Amino acid sequence: MKKFYTVFAVLAIAALALSACGGASADVSEDNCADEAVLCVGLVTDVGEIDDKSFNQSAWEGVEQAVAELGAFSKYVETKDAKDYAANIGLFAEKDYDVIVTVGFAMGDATLTAAAEYPEIDFIGVDQGQWGGDVANVAGLIFPEDKAGFLAGALAAQVSETGTIAAVLGTDLVPPVVAFKEGYEAGALYINPNINLISTYHPGGMDVAFVDPEWGATTSKQAIDQGADVVFGAGGKTGNGALIEVASHEGVYCIGVDSDQWETVPEAHPCLITSAMKLITPGVFNLISASNAGEFPGGNYFGTTGLAPFHDFDASVPQEVKDKLAEIDAGLLDGSISTGYGQ
Repeated sequence: MKKFYTVFAVLAIAALALSACGGASADVSEDNCADEAVLCVGLVTDVGEIDDKSFNQSAWEGVEQAVAELGAFSKYVETKDAKDYAANIGLFAEKDYDVIVTVGFAMGDATLTAAAEYPEIDFIGVDQGQWGGDVANVAGLIFPEDKAGFLAGALAAQVSETGTIAAVLGTDLVPPVVAFKEGYEAGALYINPNINLISTYHPGGMDVAFVDPEWGATTSKQAIDQGADVVFGAGGKTGNGALIEVASHEGVYCIGVDSDQWETVPEAHPCLITSAMKLITPGVFNLISASNAGEFPGGNYFGTTGLAPFHDFDASVPQEVKDKLAEIDAGLLDGSISTGYGQ
């Protein structure tokens, strides 16, 4: 299984609780952030919690790696309302933090505004493509989600017995979610041009689309009732709700997103065949390391994607399916296979 993994994975402000993470020396605190010898890293989540078992958590784990390996001091703030993005970033900027990580597409404008105001701070914008011209102190950590989605769809089409598969998604206001969905559908159609696809975006806005597990569960059940025997959940806690619902249905597979959700959503173990991963943790850590070394790359920084291991389902996935996925992965890498996304 380790060989398979290698193939695919090299691939109101005061009310907001600031939580410290240990790892730096005991005598280092936020008061030391102005000291050039101290590396201070702050992270601002998108609307949602740090332990969302998906997107925010993966970014925070990259910061925690910097604590462990670089001796950084770190804190995070959980955003409760999108109107607080700028103020939350300011909580760290005003304390002379060296690096501020902002998580999510929706924080892009607030990140750029803060970067202009605080040019001495390096900003890492996760899922924030820098297409309007490079800013020296902003790195947009972005991923080819369509490729991970394509692999997930190709797997889903090969293991489906009913010929119907589904995707339960966050909002289509977020390009990476759209990329996952478009890739998933394209990958499934690559395997089976006649496959039946049921893809559903959350109807709410940015404030609720990724924190609604009840909707995710209901929507996945509806898809199963329509014959779907594979469900891809891509939408933070909303997607997690879909996975956990699927786990209660015998004979139905589920596919996670962003991280290897086998490790973060154990309730989904009965159905979780794999996850379409964005390797957010190493991407965040690598950029923090670059900043610490004085080599911060402004502009877009491309992270990698891939499928997680099959874990307990490894023996039940036929070798020919694994071989086909490896073939597709190679084609996506060399350009001989296109997802069609953005074309």
